[in-house]
Amino acid sequence: EVQLVESGGGLVQPGGSLRLSCAASGFTFRSYGMSWVRQAPGKDVEWVSRITYTGTSTYYADSVKGRFTISRDNAKNMLYLQMNSLKTEDTAMYYCARSVDCSGGDCQPRGQGTQVTVSS
Repeated sequence: EVQLVESGGGLVQPGGSLRLSCAASGFTFRSYGMSWVRQAPGKDVEWVSRITYTGTSTYYADSVKGRFTISRDNAKNMLYLQMNSLKTEDTAMYYCARSVDCSGGDCQPRGQGTQVTVSS
């Protein structure tokens, strides 16, 4: 059973930084590309970033390009999202998922999420 546990969210001021983590289990992590998606209240799920199974290639939504960095540690079964220069519009629940489980902008299954709130 795929299990994903996100952590690292919190309240941060505009311009601040956070590092999200995703602990993966129940599947061979190193064999799967991984993604981060987010959902703000009242809005659809938005794809944020993805990384290939080797970590060699990364991709970002235009809204976060240049501010967020996705990475992974296959030895630890961990996925990360470093978020810098945060904006109020980055406020959302953030989820990790296997990229293969993502379609039409949403991913299932995904973890319980971690809340990121950017506010002064």
